[in-house]
Amino acid sequence: MRYTDAVAAFVTHLERVRRLSPATVRAYRSDLADLGAGLGDDMDVSAVDLEHLRDWLWRATQRGDARSTLARRAAAARSFFGWARDEGVVPVDPSLRLVTPKKPKTLPAVASRDGMRALLDEQQARAAEGDPVALRDSAMLELLYGSGMRVSELCGLDVDDVDLDRATARVLGKGSKERVVPFGLPARDAVGAYLARGRPALSARRDGHTPALFLGARGGRIGPRTVYALVARVLAPLIGAETVGPHALRHTAATHLLDGGADLRAVQEILGHASLGTTQIYTHVSAERLSATYRLAHPRA
Repeated sequence: MRYTDAVAAFVTHLERVRRLSPATVRAYRSDLADLGAGLGDDMDVSAVDLEHLRDWLWRATQRGDARSTLARRAAAARSFFGWARDEGVVPVDPSLRLVTPKKPKTLPAVASRDGMRALLDEQQARAAEGDPVALRDSAMLELLYGSGMRVSELCGLDVDDVDLDRATARVLGKGSKERVVPFGLPARDAVGAYLARGRPALSARRDGHTPALFLGARGGRIGPRTVYALVARVLAPLIGAETVGPHALRHTAATHLLDGGADLRAVQEILGHASLGTTQIYTHVSAERLSATYRLAHPRA
């Protein structure tokens, strides 16, 4: 089988069987296309060997790709050839001895509790003036921080997905996995105010009904770019980073939950992590803060 045909079959497997998110599928397709560019369109996939894969990663290193990118590409190759071996497309898996470059361990940037309180109070004050966009922005920020949901999950929310009485939201996460996440009373109040006074005004700007919870300036479902722009504007000065997005609110929510004594498994469920190892990075953030507090406070530190 030609390499390109095998990749096409593998991508179909990711979409229909493993049901990975479109973004993840695009990443696999892009990485494998990059590998294919050095192999040639007509090369048989069974002819690909370890040296081809090592040369591919070496070329990526030479052009300055980050270690995280190299690690992701090596993982894509292993996943593809593992599938090809299981399906009988190739007799042996050439990626078994492919060494993965280790990712640099970086802790996520998080905002302080006091900083988040001041930020959200400021947004609430702006929303109190009744501007529809301010009401929406306050509700989105409260919900992102209050629930730890992803930006894609926020943008995908419909009005019926939110239960204000129970203060929960039903979200569709990675791999089309549905879960219910709780949020706090400030988020409930902000979403309630937006539904009562903000969303009707935004919805009136569009012909036709949309079930989306959060609407853009023209009345359609809000997109991730708008949410990114909002979070970057209000959160970057607080964290002190040049580039910051909605995921920073997810990091902050998880860290504050653990700082407050939440169980790691519970945080895993709230965030929708498939692996507990993904959630454990936030324990390092909490431990670092604890160590810093100790060094400042203890006389024998």
